Amino acid sequence: MLMRRKVVLQILIVLYVLLSYEGVQGEIKLSKVEDLELKKQFKLLNKPAIKIIKTKYGDIYDCVDFYKQPAFDHPLLKNQNFHPKMKPTLARTRQNSNTSATNWSSSIWLKERGCTFGTVPIKRVTKDDLIRHRRIPSPEAISSEVQFININNNSDPKRSYISSQGYKLASAQVQNNPNNKFSGAGMTSSLWNPHVEGQQNSACRLKIQKGSDILQVGWRVDPTLYKDNKTRLFVHFQAGNTHCFNALCPGFVLVNTGLPVDMVFDEISHRGDQQMAEITMFIDRDLANGNWWLLIGENHEQVGFWPQAIFTDLASFATNVEMGGVAYSPPGVPEPPMGAGCSLAVDPRYDAYCRRPNVLNDKGKTIPNECPT
Repeated sequence: MLMRRKVVLQILIVLYVLLSYEGVQGEIKLSKVEDLELKKQFKLLNKPAIKIIKTKYGDIYDCVDFYKQPAFDHPLLKNQNFHPKMKPTLARTRQNSNTSATNWSSSIWLKERGCTFGTVPIKRVTKDDLIRHRRIPSPEAISSEVQFININNNSDPKRSYISSQGYKLASAQVQNNPNNKFSGAGMTSSLWNPHVEGQQNSACRLKIQKGSDILQVGWRVDPTLYKDNKTRLFVHFQAGNTHCFNALCPGFVLVNTGLPVDMVFDEISHRGDQQMAEITMFIDRDLANGNWWLLIGENHEQVGFWPQAIFTDLASFATNVEMGGVAYSPPGVPEPPMGAGCSLAVDPRYDAYCRRPNVLNDKGKTIPNECPT
């Protein structure tokens, strides 16, 4: 009987350790000051909804008045003359392009097909979300030794696979030259759902940068950010010491009524598919005012923009462009897979890829280059 009690006690101790570990993963104890700060952030992010819409994946979005979206809480955006009908002046898109949601974004909604004109979809944030977001790792180091593509000659493109502060990168990068003047970049990426656990994440992204200012768009699997393991769209910006994802802090101005920046992708690639699921994405600088626009899809769907006013370095042109995969794991945790999650087969039906990469010069024209396809 005594032996049985000891065994039971040992089992309980093991269970306690395991559950405590999960508790660390899922719970963070807050001080009174932190709790007050959290409540303030909660109130700022959850704006009054004109209408509430849901996706078939269970996400709740508030259709928020364009002028009351979180972006305009930024102190530098208080007196801007932005409006819902804004159109960028871009070399690669038609001025009369439709801002309605694309077919593949419309398919995510349960009943509605997005928000009504004059409102934008903002994902409802819970207190648990905000607590969980405190575990989001710091961004990658701004300076890292990455092999690059030289756009000024016909040398073979080089790819990098490096490690930086828990991050693993498999990417191609234009040489970071302070004399570069890039007004945008774009690519098409296959969509995958790599397996991640805990605080791991895995993504594919397009990234442009100058100094400490960075813009990113892509897809990612990130339980810490999204509370699930679905493949979702993401945007991220860094302006000096400020950085955040999607609409979780003031900065990114949404104009699209039906395409949220954190939406779930309906279709995902599987190894051996004859036709891979893809996303085409662009970040382009408005030639008229310096705002950086996010465009999605073959028809250059205008999703929204990062205003020039919030940047210092990217108030002008970018000097660096990078595209490819990135994965993160906390210290002591094995790295998660990227993309297809398997060894390279050198076959687009089995490998994750980025194709049709392009970089724009300061006139908005594509620079001839030998980027990887």
